[in-house]
Amino acid sequence: MKILVCITHVPDTTSRIQFTDNNTTFDQTGVQYVIGPYDDYALARAVELRDQTSGKLTVLNVGDAASDPTLRKALAIGADEAVRIDTVPKDSFYVARQIAHFVEENDFDLILMGRESSDFNGGMVHGMVGELLGLPSISPVMKLEIDGKTAKLSREIEGGKEELEAPLPLIVGCQEPIAEWKIPNMRGIMSARTKPLLVKEPLSEQSHAEVVSYELPPAKGAVRLFTTDQVDDLVKLLKNEANVL
Repeated sequence: MKILVCITHVPDTTSRIQFTDNNTTFDQTGVQYVIGPYDDYALARAVELRDQTSGKLTVLNVGDAASDPTLRKALAIGADEAVRIDTVPKDSFYVARQIAHFVEENDFDLILMGRESSDFNGGMVHGMVGELLGLPSISPVMKLEIDGKTAKLSREIEGGKEELEAPLPLIVGCQEPIAEWKIPNMRGIMSARTKPLLVKEPLSEQSHAEVVSYELPPAKGAVRLFTTDQVDDLVKLLKNEANVL
């Protein structure tokens, strides 16, 4: 089985986020980058499926050279090869076009992604890739098993769970608990140095979105603490200021 995992290169969720140039540019100073958390689940399940089927696992990133350490980590976790499409990701459709073009040139039985990236949280790329390639796309998926040429999936829906079957090839947007994150061991880190990391030229595609400005969420308000003998004061605050009573 040939498996492709599309990974994102995103700021660690503990990083302090700032913007410059009148809030039009993301300030990368001191920011630590990681594999997207949902992509980590996709990669972990892909490693398991590759081992079960004695297949081949490729990881793909749409990004510039700054993404190479992230791809090397994916190789250390267990991917057989890495590919980077050498362009700055501009919007969801732009990224989807790059991925779809790569898949058109390389047949894959299964394409896994995270349900969304943790920077923009768009959750649209897997659906767009599926539409561009004419392949079924299912997200978010919490369980994935492969039986021959059929995928058996489980996902949460409003009010319960949904059990699905779909033929391969298939695109899946993954989330926990589809697999447990895998931490690279020393053997994996050493072997990653010799695994191929290929750089591809991007497909010429115009961006359909433009960043006007970024905005940080409002700061959290101060916390007010009440002792057990201030219940009346707490009730008055909830009623008159918070308006929840």
